[in-house]
Amino acid sequence: KMAADTSVEILQKVLENEILQTTKVVEEHLDAEIQKLDQMDEDELECLKQRRLEALKKAQQQKQEWLSKGHGEYREIPSERDFFQEVKESKNVVCHFYRDTTFRCQIMDKHLTVLAKKHIETKFLKLNAEKSPFLCERLRIKVIPTLALVKDGKTQDYIVGFTDLGNTDDFTTETLEWRLGCADVINYSGNLMDPPFQSQKKFGTSFTKLDKKTIREKKYDSDSDDD
Repeated sequence: KMAADTSVEILQKVLENEILQTTKVVEEHLDAEIQKLDQMDEDELECLKQRRLEALKKAQQQKQEWLSKGHGEYREIPSERDFFQEVKESKNVVCHFYRDTTFRCQIMDKHLTVLAKKHIETKFLKLNAEKSPFLCERLRIKVIPTLALVKDGKTQDYIVGFTDLGNTDDFTTETLEWRLGCADVINYSGNLMDPPFQSQKKFGTSFTKLDKKTIREKKYDSDSDDD
């Protein structure tokens, strides 16, 4: 028992030391920042303030512009013609080609609704595949659901079915977010080399870490899976 107590004490001291070291580094950083501000004259401080205000103003204007173009919500567009207009006016677009009778499209809808609110920098749309035969043929869409990922008016990538999302109907919103991040169609803050397959252990599926370049260059090749 004494040996166990000693081990606990040692561990506690190590942890306390780690915390002290971290606190010291943070304090030193703050001191340096305060010193830098103290050494600035009024004109420099005013200049810094103005730059920050300008950056905030610019970010707010950008947000308003996105909202005016229909970003921030997951919307259905009525026709193929609308698709061309929508992708022309926004840099990043995710379009879900769906069918009413396909259950997996409802799963995709649920995740896209969440992501549209979170990633206001990207436009999220849905289009009925049965009402857009020309576009489906042009984009070689054979599997429902398929997400077309559009950058600068050009379709750069596809998410075909749930293959890239862990091959399960129970994939998480974070998994879809990661996959969209790999295509560089959203501003992704996580680690692209570490996919968040949260259901990995539950389903006993073997997932490998994917290289960003491999994902982007992957050929469109999938069997039809409409169930």
